[in-house]
Amino acid sequence: MGFRVTAAAVGARASSTSSFGYRATAEEVTQGLDLTGKTALVTGCNAGIGYETMRALAMRGAHVYGLARDLGKAERACASVNVVGVPGMATAFACEQTSFDSVRACAEVMLGLNTAIDMMICNAGVYLLPTLELANGIEKHFVVNHLSHFILVDQLLDLVKSAEQGRVVVVGSDAYKFAPAAGIEFDNLAGQRYYDPAKMYGQSKLANGLFVRELARRLDGTRVTSNVVHPGWVVTETMHRLIGSRNIDPQKVEHAKMPKEGAATPCYVATNTALAAISGEYFEDCAVVVPGGHMRDATMAKKLWDVSSELTSAYLNNHG
Repeated sequence: MGFRVTAAAVGARASSTSSFGYRATAEEVTQGLDLTGKTALVTGCNAGIGYETMRALAMRGAHVYGLARDLGKAERACASVNVVGVPGMATAFACEQTSFDSVRACAEVMLGLNTAIDMMICNAGVYLLPTLELANGIEKHFVVNHLSHFILVDQLLDLVKSAEQGRVVVVGSDAYKFAPAAGIEFDNLAGQRYYDPAKMYGQSKLANGLFVRELARRLDGTRVTSNVVHPGWVVTETMHRLIGSRNIDPQKVEHAKMPKEGAATPCYVATNTALAAISGEYFEDCAVVVPGGHMRDATMAKKLWDVSSELTSAYLNNHG
């Protein structure tokens, strides 16, 4: 990726299997890196994993575009990062990801800056909405967690390609295992047949992995990589709701990560110098893991791309 590495970082970062464990933090996995002159984009920057990702990258010198659903939230998050002693900086942008118009408008502002994007981290998401909600006529988990990022990546892909070694990192989840048995239910994207919050959330996380797989295939031969990460079970109100509503091992609560730990794998995959040639993979705890279910279904990945392109055609550039 062309990142400058100080003596403290030389030889310290492995490839697809790293020395970083379950409790690694975003600061630890980026220690020794000098990201001065690099530009990152983080969606959902105002809280949780997104905020810690933005903070860690700015600490290492990167200029981070921080996106949140409204400008006020983004500005407050960025202001807390832009403090004395932080070599990088964060710039706020509004991107309401239930609105395709807002996603496109945000992308147009960034295109106008004409600056290469070295790291594009698609983190924003909604989780376990108790009742069916639609956005753009489609079930909301699928819209926010997948389609909004599908548009954003499409719009900004040329800026990522113009980087020395651009990276697209999608924050997924092992909740892809909750997706319907058939995988992506293309005939139920609006929840018209039934609505189950866990299945719809799981379907959107499966979509994250399949999107990354197909994007990596399309990027073959370029300098850009595309990977999906499971950040772990991170302490959030949503995670506790999931534990309470499903038959899940209670030890996952006891061993849940803090946001700074949840941000470790996204930061590792976005910055680690040993990963320049690794694409289309699923990472967990800073290591490649082979996912199960439909996550490696190339045929379903291609169909998801085609259906996503159809659903968002009015908002795409030339990569659909």
